[in-house]
Amino acid sequence: MSQQTLVIASHNRGKLVEIADLLEQESLNLISAADAGIGDVEETGRTFVENALLKARNACQQTGHAALGDDSGLEVDYLNGAPGIFSSRFAGPDATDSSNLEKLLTALQGVPHAQRSARFRCCIVVLRHVDDPAPLICEGSWEGHIAEKAKGDNGFGYDPVFLPGDAIGTAAQLSAAQKQTLSHRATALLQLKAQLHRFLCHVRHA
Repeated sequence: MSQQTLVIASHNRGKLVEIADLLEQESLNLISAADAGIGDVEETGRTFVENALLKARNACQQTGHAALGDDSGLEVDYLNGAPGIFSSRFAGPDATDSSNLEKLLTALQGVPHAQRSARFRCCIVVLRHVDDPAPLICEGSWEGHIAEKAKGDNGFGYDPVFLPGDAIGTAAQLSAAQKQTLSHRATALLQLKAQLHRFLCHVRHA
């Protein structure tokens, strides 16, 4: 059986690894945005769904293949849901994981644990072609709190300061196997995995 090509519209290595691990299927030929020669698209959406759709559509348009767009972020209740869709650029347009973490911890300095509730959200959109009228949309969330200090070397983004549920460590202290059963992206990807093959085989046009 020929493999179905699916372009992962992301340049984030951490995301690519998590997606590839959870979508490991013989019937799928996964191609990263870098390997496909796709540049980043401006995230002008007002929601995670809109931004994921923008990424998937851009990848479809540039490659002619089915594409997966992922948008995710951290919502902190004390900050009224910020950084939200601006998570990757919380500290500015040239933000790094370190600068984003520093800004977040500074904003929460002195805030007690009970008021540091937060959640990761993830939205994944798959388009079979650029004009797909019925995209596959899967979402997941991961509840927790923000730690007072960054800890752990596993993961990326805000993982070093995110304390999931009743966990005694941060998301960056979890193993890859643990994250695959708990995280917001894992929840969305497991939904996706259950529907993806049938979805890709049923091509619809506007």
